[in-house]
Amino acid sequence: MFKSDWQFIILIHIVSELSLIVMSKPQILVVDDSPEIRLSAAFILEDQGFSILEAENHHYAQVILAENTVDLILLDMNFSLDTTSGEEGLRFLTWLSKSDFVIPVIAMTGWSNVDLAVSAMRLGACDFVEKPWNNQRLIQIIRQQLKMAGLQVQNQKLKQQLEPVVEQDFSWQSESMAKLLRQIDSVAATDASILLTGDNGTGKSHLAKRIHELSNRANDTFISVNMGAISESLFESEMFGHKKGAFTDAKDNRIGRFELAKHGTLFLDEIANIPHSQQAKLLRVLESGEYEVLGSSQTQHADSRIICATNGDIAQLISDGQFREDLYFRLNTIELRVPSLQERFQDIAPLANHFIALHGKKYKREELSLTPSALKALETYHWPGNVREMSHLMERAVLLAQSSSLGHEDLHLSMLKQINKLPMMTLEEAEKILIEQALELNHNNVPKAAITLGLTKSSMYRRLEKYGINET
Repeated sequence: MFKSDWQFIILIHIVSELSLIVMSKPQILVVDDSPEIRLSAAFILEDQGFSILEAENHHYAQVILAENTVDLILLDMNFSLDTTSGEEGLRFLTWLSKSDFVIPVIAMTGWSNVDLAVSAMRLGACDFVEKPWNNQRLIQIIRQQLKMAGLQVQNQKLKQQLEPVVEQDFSWQSESMAKLLRQIDSVAATDASILLTGDNGTGKSHLAKRIHELSNRANDTFISVNMGAISESLFESEMFGHKKGAFTDAKDNRIGRFELAKHGTLFLDEIANIPHSQQAKLLRVLESGEYEVLGSSQTQHADSRIICATNGDIAQLISDGQFREDLYFRLNTIELRVPSLQERFQDIAPLANHFIALHGKKYKREELSLTPSALKALETYHWPGNVREMSHLMERAVLLAQSSSLGHEDLHLSMLKQINKLPMMTLEEAEKILIEQALELNHNNVPKAAITLGLTKSSMYRRLEKYGINET
């Protein structure tokens, strides 16, 4: 039938595109006992690009809502029970207000009744029209309510984006990073799934953001989620969302991360930490693009580019039965390793100066600079915490700076080297030693010692009391 495989592929692509166009049409449910009214509404609204579903009463409407995604309801207030009171319409609005559905409703009736309009609005109707309606006004109201509903969803999405990404204006100098960036630039514009591997603190989240900014989805959202911070019991709620009442603490609807990242990029950090029992659920979304919101039977369609990151040995996890091999193959269409800071010697000094400038601006200490001895000390340090450790080290140096020039003694690298050589001991013993060293380093100045250890002043004093350490 087809002269070549390309003709068949092109046909499949056209069908797929048409399906997406149909799915993207706002879907309106017309609830009215009159076939003529439903047909009239369908003719008018389909001409305006809407998709129409029909129900002759509120019982059928409830069935349709359970099986379809509806963007707006056009509701007749009177059915066969009577013709003027609007009792059936009010009953449906009452049911809808107590359900999990959040759908704008435009009420309509053939009787001019102000009290009925007020009652409908109190029960959640967003507007009211009389029959026979004015076509232009009806379309205007529908478009306005769909726009408002879209804005409400977008507002909820913005409120749930709790992990903003901090921009870093820095040019890498090392050949290993230059090579990695060339690889990223070559694949960013595709929708291929990317797995970033490498040690902790190497900057994988920053590179994920770079990939997003270079992609065709750059104008949509970038959603980052730390998979290691999601408990097994909340996995489905966090990733797919939940409806109000889906479980004991579900007091409101929640939009899941896949919905937040729709048309954009979803970055799954620490991917190796996903509980094995939940990996099949993630695999299903990645393979089929389908998922269900917790507490709903309606199937949703995911549309986001997936980027993952891990510092774990996934090959070993697969061997140990802790990570699904099929999920790994789905995630790593392209696998890119981010080199450690030790492997990027040429980047150490420029990166240190970058962080001094960055934190100096943050804390109003823009006059600060690193001496040659400080830079040499940084280049000989082994950086177990990589870029993240350097950022924290430079921030602490900025906060504790006594002059505009930061020498090697201001970096406290000797203390860090001692910490790395600590013998095996309990955590409490190690914590006590660190506190004593920080006090000695800061001449028993408790607030400064607290900053050195990344603690608040009150936390520091609690530990001094706990271990019976005298700061004087």
